[in-house]
Amino acid sequence: MDDIVLGYDSVKTYKTDKVYFGATVGRVANRIGKGKFKLNGKEYKTSVNDGKNTLHGGKKGFGDVVWAVAKHQYDGKKPHIVFTHTSPDGDQGFPGELSVTVTYKLVKDNELSVVMEAKPKDKATPVNLAHHSYWNLGGHNSGDILSEEIQILGSGYTPVDGELIPTGKINPVKGTAYDFLQLRPIKDNMKDLKTGYDINYCLDGKAKKMRKIVELVDKKSGRKMELSGNQAGLQFYTGGMLKDVKGKNGAVYQAFGGLCLETQSYPDALNHPKFPSQIVEPGKKYKHTMLFKFSIVS
Repeated sequence: MDDIVLGYDSVKTYKTDKVYFGATVGRVANRIGKGKFKLNGKEYKTSVNDGKNTLHGGKKGFGDVVWAVAKHQYDGKKPHIVFTHTSPDGDQGFPGELSVTVTYKLVKDNELSVVMEAKPKDKATPVNLAHHSYWNLGGHNSGDILSEEIQILGSGYTPVDGELIPTGKINPVKGTAYDFLQLRPIKDNMKDLKTGYDINYCLDGKAKKMRKIVELVDKKSGRKMELSGNQAGLQFYTGGMLKDVKGKNGAVYQAFGGLCLETQSYPDALNHPKFPSQIVEPGKKYKHTMLFKFSIVS
């Protein structure tokens, strides 16, 4: 048995974390170009924290606050814990009060369900939550993840500019370094990607429907993780910007020490009308579901 998620030893360190270890990020995960968008004829400006852009909700996004524990059960058939957070109107520049709930539940042997829900109070608002754990199937302090094999069931990706803002196009992955339609080592096509992968995949199948989207295998440890989800996109990030991050149990994490599989809506969708909408109207509910299944390679 091993710990396969990067992290810290204390809540205090999570409060000052800059790499989003294990965070629920929002109100809008990923990037908003130039920190602004229009909704119902009005322009909103969001707090910028990534150059001129807004990343993961702004300077004090959902990943930077301590959530309340609404309920928990540590034993029985389905151990679970429920976190809640209320984001006020105008928080980081976003319109409307938003109530958010995240439920972690062990649903079967070796299966973890993560369900994120959000309800606007009285104003339409963008919502795009993401789970930002860093995984390393070899163990959180076992070195890099480049020899792990991955399959991503996404036939397209959203190309980006130098600031990692989507251009608005959707390109096919076939014949590119982003092609993981078949299981293969992460490092296979990384020679042209100096900092590794940090790109949004346009997932196959219908959004809002649960379907398998990722398989991750570490042959050295014999561990496998499968991810199913109901979102349109997946941000695949191989941790290329990690450097001398002091983690739990004396670990010091370096580049490619862990990878993120962030199911999401497409980045900067607020400024690209052809991308799936992130707007949730009052009276409607946002629901984002993930299922992580762990097993041993046969």
